[in-house]
Amino acid sequence: MKKQFAVIFYVLLGAVILFVLFSDSLKKKNDPNTITVWHWMTDRNDAFHELANRYEQQTGIKIKIDLFAPSDTYSKKITASSQAKILPDIFGILDTKNTFSDFIKYGYVADLTAEFEKNNAQWKKSIFEKALSSNTFVEGNTYGVKPGIYGVPLDVTTILMLYNINLLKKAGYQSPPKTFQEFIEVSQALKRVGIPRMVSGWGELWMVDCFASNYAFNIMGEEKIMATYRGEVPYTDADWIKVFSIFKKLVDNNMLIEGVVSKPNKEAEQDFALGRAAFAFNGSWSVNVYHEMNPDLQYGVFLPPAINGEMPMNIWGGAGSSFVVNERSPRKTQAIAFLKWLTDKEQQEYLARETNNLPSNRKALTSIPEILEEFARGMSHATHPTIWELNEQPLVSERFGKGLQSILLGKKTPEQVAQIVQKVKVREMERAARRRQ
Repeated sequence: MKKQFAVIFYVLLGAVILFVLFSDSLKKKNDPNTITVWHWMTDRNDAFHELANRYEQQTGIKIKIDLFAPSDTYSKKITASSQAKILPDIFGILDTKNTFSDFIKYGYVADLTAEFEKNNAQWKKSIFEKALSSNTFVEGNTYGVKPGIYGVPLDVTTILMLYNINLLKKAGYQSPPKTFQEFIEVSQALKRVGIPRMVSGWGELWMVDCFASNYAFNIMGEEKIMATYRGEVPYTDADWIKVFSIFKKLVDNNMLIEGVVSKPNKEAEQDFALGRAAFAFNGSWSVNVYHEMNPDLQYGVFLPPAINGEMPMNIWGGAGSSFVVNERSPRKTQAIAFLKWLTDKEQQEYLARETNNLPSNRKALTSIPEILEEFARGMSHATHPTIWELNEQPLVSERFGKGLQSILLGKKTPEQVAQIVQKVKVREMERAARRRQ
């Protein structure tokens, strides 16, 4: 009898504990005064916590900041949490626009268009247009998403060429090259005085693809690139051969430091920061990285040297990091209010000072360092795959990037890579056609 009583007692005790825990969890979940934010940005975590404290002091709304890093870990958590329907109030989507569209179509992301348009579009006008474009789906988009603005850019980024001022002076140059031929000449002058030339994280396919994309725009223009993605222009076209040939010229003229093909971008950043390369191809986020590695580094920014003087040189740029609001959150209104506050001038100036990232709010540019101003000027030349009419199929893009690496390694010619990429393109188009049948 005592044993039965003990069993019943512990069962009831366990039930009470579970009820208390569940009630506490439910209370937290439905607490209108606590907004949960998930992010991956280690360099901004301290700044986010400081801003969260300020917001709570001003409004009484608590902002719970949760960091999940690195970005791969974060993306996996977001995917798993969406499947379990336990996403936070505010989060980011680190993936392609196709994945972004899936989150919207499954009801995980709120349409913020009406909020951006309020008060004569005051919020919308305060943000860089090209940053908003990365979070916008236009009328007739290929993703089947209702037209609108679905994300809030926290900062903007541009990816440009960088040069070490002192190393160029040693080679007799006061300013960076403007044309590709000048780029070759400066590189040869650097070689003569024993200075390593260019570095980039081309062990990462997206970085080498980005560099190639700049020159594709400069050589043939956007419409021909989109026609290629539609399958109307082959990769064996003469203009694409010119794009592939750029990488052969880099090798033939000894313009790259050793091992560039296998370098992750973090290693490439260290090479440039420590003066082991005169040139780098990198993004505006690197300002903070270089400052931490070498505060005395003197460098400047310039557009990739053009090949075709008749066509513009477009560079990748737009929203750097963005947040979305959970459509299913019971605190959606409060979450939107926080993001409006976070992207206001004062908070954007604070983030820019603390993290050396370009602010997404136009008015906050007045307080950024000179080197960030140079990156900001690149926004007038910015484009990005997230705002293009079309993107290339993933397997074709992968083969394209690996093909460029094989040219850099001397294993393939531009013509051979063009044929390989086109073969993959034809195969993928045939597969897509079969799926539509």
